[in-house]
Amino acid sequence: MAKKVETDKKHGYSSLNSNLSPQLTCMPIFRILFLLFLSIPILEIYLLLEVSDSIGPLPTVALVVLTAVVGVWLIRLQGFATLAKAQQSLAQGEMPATTMFEGILLFIAGALLLTPGFFTDSIGFLFLIPVSRQWIVRTVLKKAIANSSQFNAHFQQSSSKTGNTYQSSSTEVIEGEFISHDDKK
Repeated sequence: MAKKVETDKKHGYSSLNSNLSPQLTCMPIFRILFLLFLSIPILEIYLLLEVSDSIGPLPTVALVVLTAVVGVWLIRLQGFATLAKAQQSLAQGEMPATTMFEGILLFIAGALLLTPGFFTDSIGFLFLIPVSRQWIVRTVLKKAIANSSQFNAHFQQSSSKTGNTYQSSSTEVIEGEFISHDDKK
């Protein structure tokens, strides 16, 4: 017997999928991104002005350009190393998940290093340090695995309440017919 799925027309979410509306789950992310996009440029301008007052405007510009050039050079070296590591994992038949996330962090590091400013450069260089990059990847993967196991537990609990369970077994038989086009000549 199928249970009626209640859908909120205003927000477009199903009562079986989640007890929270998408607005409640997505809003903190958008608020955080808004605050970051607002506060980081202000911080960068402040830091550039402070450094410019300390060492002068031309050395400040030279330092910003130098960090971008050194950052691109380091990303190139580490990018090739990460690519070789991924190819080696694939050759051994393994899925290079951590290496792929390291590659994403290297890409983000490149974007941060090419953005003029000292705060973004420091975060970019932090992503370039292999130990810190591997720690970030491990932390993110642990959280992702924990969230997916919580999602699976919630899904299994809600599906068992509604009676919508599906269990695969090795004795399941699927009947069907087929026509071979190779026999017709």
